[in-house]
Amino acid sequence: MAHKEIFWMTCDSIEQLRAEYGPFHTRAEAEVEAQKLGFGYLLRYEHVIDENDEIQEVRCIFIELPRSRPRARLATPQGQVRESKYHTRCATCGEMAVHDEPWRAEVWADIHEFERRRHRVRLFEKSQGAGLREIGDWRDRCR
Repeated sequence: MAHKEIFWMTCDSIEQLRAEYGPFHTRAEAEVEAQKLGFGYLLRYEHVIDENDEIQEVRCIFIELPRSRPRARLATPQGQVRESKYHTRCATCGEMAVHDEPWRAEVWADIHEFERRRHRVRLFEKSQGAGLREIGDWRDRCR
């Protein structure tokens, strides 16, 4: 008879390359640690285990914490404060990337669209205060 094991982690983002801390047995423990670390997300892992104690399925569920402390601002080598990240996503094939500067997002989009005819890349900006928003006219502004 299969059963499910659940454990909790804290994480700083939902991106593939993220910092995770844990595991914790309860959500409450994970939330307390997330507040201490300034992490804005919880990650709930569910393992479905069969009668031979082998993992049959793994489910990951991200939960955004509403009252988390804002993450520390990251300084660039030039001393400027960086508060947002830029996400590019191809509307045709779904390939995506995350960038620190808008010019890097534009370069990625140009290369992607050049290598794949008829593909169209969309640009999003993600900031701590405003969340994720699409920049709809970014191609017109860059020309």
